[in-house]
Amino acid sequence: MPLSAATSSAREILTGLHEVMAARGNAQSKLDRVVDLIAEAMKSEVCSIYLLRDNKLELFATHGLRKEAVHVTRLGMGEGLVGTIAEEGRILNLAEASSHAQFVYRPETGEESFHSFAGVPIVRLESPIGVLAVQHADPRRYEEVEIEALQTVAMVLSEMIAAARLTDGARRGTRRDAGPLRISGLKLVAGMGKGVAVFHEPRVIVEHTVAEDTEAERARVYAAFRKMREQIDNMTREAEFGTAGEHEEILETYRMFAYDEGWSRRINAAIDSGLTAEAAIERVQQRTRARMREIDDPLLAERMHDLEDLSNRLLRIVSGRMGTAAQTGLNRDTVLIARNLGPAELLEYDRRRLKAVLLEEGSLTAHMTIVARAMGVPVVGRLSDIRHSVNDGELVLVDGDNGSVIIRPNRPLATGFDHRMALSNKRRAQYAVIRSLPAVTTDGVQVSVMVNAGLAEDAASLELTGADGIGLFRTEFQFLVSATLPGRERQQRLYTKVLESAGDRPVVFRTVDIGGDKALPYLSDVRDKAENPAMGWRALRLSLDRSTLMRAQARALIEASAGGVLRVMFPMISEPWEYEQARGLFEDQLEWARKAKRKLPSRVEFGAMLEVPALAEMLDQLLPRIDFLSIGTNDLTQFLFAADRADPRLAERYDWLSPAILRFLKRVIDAARAAGVPVRLCGEMGGRPLEAMALIGLGADGLSITPAAVGPVKAMVRSLDASAIRARMQNLLDKPPRDMRKALTDWARRHGVVIG
Repeated sequence: MPLSAATSSAREILTGLHEVMAARGNAQSKLDRVVDLIAEAMKSEVCSIYLLRDNKLELFATHGLRKEAVHVTRLGMGEGLVGTIAEEGRILNLAEASSHAQFVYRPETGEESFHSFAGVPIVRLESPIGVLAVQHADPRRYEEVEIEALQTVAMVLSEMIAAARLTDGARRGTRRDAGPLRISGLKLVAGMGKGVAVFHEPRVIVEHTVAEDTEAERARVYAAFRKMREQIDNMTREAEFGTAGEHEEILETYRMFAYDEGWSRRINAAIDSGLTAEAAIERVQQRTRARMREIDDPLLAERMHDLEDLSNRLLRIVSGRMGTAAQTGLNRDTVLIARNLGPAELLEYDRRRLKAVLLEEGSLTAHMTIVARAMGVPVVGRLSDIRHSVNDGELVLVDGDNGSVIIRPNRPLATGFDHRMALSNKRRAQYAVIRSLPAVTTDGVQVSVMVNAGLAEDAASLELTGADGIGLFRTEFQFLVSATLPGRERQQRLYTKVLESAGDRPVVFRTVDIGGDKALPYLSDVRDKAENPAMGWRALRLSLDRSTLMRAQARALIEASAGGVLRVMFPMISEPWEYEQARGLFEDQLEWARKAKRKLPSRVEFGAMLEVPALAEMLDQLLPRIDFLSIGTNDLTQFLFAADRADPRLAERYDWLSPAILRFLKRVIDAARAAGVPVRLCGEMGGRPLEAMALIGLGADGLSITPAAVGPVKAMVRSLDASAIRARMQNLLDKPPRDMRKALTDWARRHGVVIG
């Protein structure tokens, strides 16, 4: 069906629907007329409407199936093709319906002679309330324009169905228990927060779907686009960060979507089909949501979340309901509730009142998560139906350290939370006292405690943490939040800011670790799927293959470090030749800068990251060539155990204090010490006081950890006798106990070591 024919068909259906809705008659007779109307306009042999009643999808009206099946055929959520559409809120478009795994045959319908099937959810308040389906005898996939026509009709039907009160309404989350509710989600940003629930935005319910004047609706959309773009431009100019960098790029990506002509064309096409401005925006938004469910690339999904955020903003503008909680202002300590949140929207809130954010969606790589971390706001995501579980103004307790939330706490729960938060505040106060003191053991061993970072703001906050420097600056963060490949000058500006903010404290830059599970949408071959991305084409493997990318980064680092010390390390080295090739590339750029009479770094230190176990067998070849060694415990552990650290089923199965890991680490640390090469442990392992104590016992005297862990680890170091723990660790490794963690915990308590 050509585009013009599909638009004409959709407009014809909407005109007919408008007449049906305005006519006299009961709801059943109207739905019977509706399916006949749709079938005729789309030249479909079957058109059926299923509605959600008593949590079952009931065949309510049909053209083409047996009439005696109406109000008899019922499918559960997730049952059959119709149940799958409603359960997952997605579209099905099948040339052969029976080939789908979820196909269920109901003989009373007489549908055995129909092969092709297409169905779309009928949605109200973001929850499916039914399904609109068409079928043909000939096997064929429906064209995109036909599916869009069905979606348009489904939107108008939702208004009619809601007005007639024919369905259950939102299929879940409508009942609210008056008592306490404890739920768990994904920890996105650590910290604790307490406040009253405030919804980020009021619901905009599209009440009128069929347009009376298409050009008037188009003019309303154009005006709304102009206003939205002006708002985004203002936010981009006024974002209040101490230094520029990744956040600038995030907002620029956001701005790019606001000016996307393809998005506005899709909304215009929906208006052409006969929808009002609000309905057109909502119809395109529903299509975006359906596509988001099919995307398993987290970075591409995050771009779609940005577009969803802008759709919500545009809908509020065109409907005249711009009063988000940010605009109306926060007058109490607040826990913000949202389905999802864009970075620009988060920046609008008063940071003094915003205590935590709870999201139904959200991800660790989301732009909003990066911004929230810089703001110091705890965030918990993946809280299914949080917006239907809490009322505006109810008290909410958020423990971002554990990803747990308590809604409507009773007195004992509130008291317990207050106690834990008081202890947390007390510990932070205690850590503040030792912030400027060195991490030295009771027997005089100096331990370097540095931080892992990825944002320019992290370097600016070094003074607050009391860290000795940045032991791992993840340069790929700039690539991950950028809409386009960062050029050499942009990279150089970031590295210069980081070095200036760090002052005299050392900064170790890790070359880009992209690829694998860190896909970049603007490098198509970097997004190629791999069965095991952690062990795939990523990090140094990718950089050496894309030498232009690495040369640009090398030159940016060299020029940013002019007159100072450049410390750079290469990730994911499997064999010494990879290190030699990467170092050679940097040395070529140094030679170029020398010949070009550019100001050079006063000294360049080259390091290697040991994450691949095979490299440990080649240390005798590698150590003479490097200035320092960093052990990346996150990847190393999963490679040693062949266990994906992102798999929740394996998260607790293997312990960092396993004798196998500890023996491996000791062998590497001893080899580096014998060669006179400094060694530093990077990763989550070193950020836990008990594990850090064990690492010092293995001979480690350098850690690079998360900023929040600096205080606890420094307190542990200052209460520890290094010679005593080293002797104890040797005994434990010679004869490993059944439970290494318990043995170390007991030893720490007996010797007064502060482990939290």
